[in-house]
Amino acid sequence: MSDQPETLSPGPSGGARSCRDERPAFVDLLPPCNSACPAGENIQRWLRHVQSGDYEKAWRVLTEDNPLPATMGRICYHPCETKCNRAEFDSAVGVNAVERFVGDEALKHGWQFAKPVKETGKRVLVVGAGPSGLSAAYHLRKAGHTVAIHDAGPSAGGMMRFGIPRYRLPRDVLDAEIQRILDLGVELKLDAKVDDLQAAMAAGRFDAAFLGVGAQAARRAEIPAVAAATIVDAVSLLRSVEGGEKPLLGRRVAVYGGGNTALDTARTARRLGAAEPVIVYRRIRAKMPAHDFEVEEALEEGVTVKWLSTIKRVNDRDITIERMELDANGFPQPTGSFEILAADCVALALGQEVEIDLIERIPAIAIAGGVVEVDPNMMTGAEGIFAGGDMVPGERTATVAIGHGKKAAQNIDAWLRQKDQHREPRHAAATSINTWYYSKTPRAERPKLALARRQTTFDEVVLGLGDVSARNEARRCLSCGNCFACDSCIDVCPENAVSRVGERYEIDTQRCTSCKLCVKECPCGAITMVPNMAAIIPTRATDTAPDRSLGCPAPQAR
Repeated sequence: MSDQPETLSPGPSGGARSCRDERPAFVDLLPPCNSACPAGENIQRWLRHVQSGDYEKAWRVLTEDNPLPATMGRICYHPCETKCNRAEFDSAVGVNAVERFVGDEALKHGWQFAKPVKETGKRVLVVGAGPSGLSAAYHLRKAGHTVAIHDAGPSAGGMMRFGIPRYRLPRDVLDAEIQRILDLGVELKLDAKVDDLQAAMAAGRFDAAFLGVGAQAARRAEIPAVAAATIVDAVSLLRSVEGGEKPLLGRRVAVYGGGNTALDTARTARRLGAAEPVIVYRRIRAKMPAHDFEVEEALEEGVTVKWLSTIKRVNDRDITIERMELDANGFPQPTGSFEILAADCVALALGQEVEIDLIERIPAIAIAGGVVEVDPNMMTGAEGIFAGGDMVPGERTATVAIGHGKKAAQNIDAWLRQKDQHREPRHAAATSINTWYYSKTPRAERPKLALARRQTTFDEVVLGLGDVSARNEARRCLSCGNCFACDSCIDVCPENAVSRVGERYEIDTQRCTSCKLCVKECPCGAITMVPNMAAIIPTRATDTAPDRSLGCPAPQAR
């Protein structure tokens, strides 16, 4: 603001016209949900289409970034909801539940991806058919490249298939979404482990490669054990169950670890007949890396947890555990107090590592801490070889892997075309919300399978929302940072300076006195004060959904 005193002069409506240095303008901001999504989904935009009942349009907007919405609507840990501003008002919008609904609608109606209109003649090898590999293949194929996926396993899906049990992710859902990607013209070779990447690229005449091998090798622990002790690694156990086996684990199964794999293993053991599955974890619940809702579901099903405990020895029919206690810094320390716990079997769920032998003959690719080093464009030290998912530093979740696959594909496409990738400037974050406009409404909770069936079958536990519930949940979105045409700015302006013109709002700068009432009253923070001589910020809508914002462009994805 200027240090000069403010003066007012008569305006055209008989009111006062300001000579201030600022004026109101509509802006397009980045919603916190979009910003938090590792896959870079334009969540706010596809939610608007759900609100209007145009589910196919919602699916097509969603799959611009994520080709597996029905899958991710079941297994994503929804960081978007953690950042949702509505959580501070009543409860976060159930984005994940609505995403699943949209994905299931697509499967029910058989919606398909549009095939590329032009072929580039370039060939790309994708190693690994997990979430990052499938995502990369999808985006590369949409760009017109010929794509071949080579996977060492008997079926596609990676850890989504071999690490996530059926009660969380039904295989017909996963298979259908994978097939839809293949129907674009992506080639899939199974039982085709790549031992030498350079040789595989030369044999297939590939111009570039993406490495998306998942972390499927179990991390071991040095625990003294008698010869007869039954010790298995959790990843192998889950893989064997996926293969149709029903391993005899006994009635008392101890799982060592605190991540989601440990919980999946204990819950799987319960379904295989273990009456007393117990998780042994060295820290407290608040520090458990597993997500709290999964802990709750496990406890409901009869899994118990030995907190602040560590396994010291595995015997024939029991284990010796040592009690831990937290020190002044909150870290667990041994106490010297031991306990004997009955256990017919011990499953180790202490994390997984990536097998990186396929690149050992490429000295230009740097490896640190068991993962591949990549530049900001996801390229390794070797020209034309990119990597993502579990192979690179970062959080190991399916959603992060999908985001890596998309980002790598965009950069592979730019590299193959010998062009710099065009990136839109990142919008400023939406930080201002006026909750006066909104009413508190309860969140739509997804129903669950009856407990008795959860303990004895691999039927899906968490069920989906219906049509009405999904639309109502989508309507709980606050539209943070992006106009949704509520007309509050028109209603509160004392000078009648705001009006609708077609599909936009306009502010008459001759009438406007810069009183800031529209800024203060805008429920979603889509109006801000800008310097009076600044260029006019575009306010034309770019989307045509019936209830689309009239005041600003479609919200930006991450």
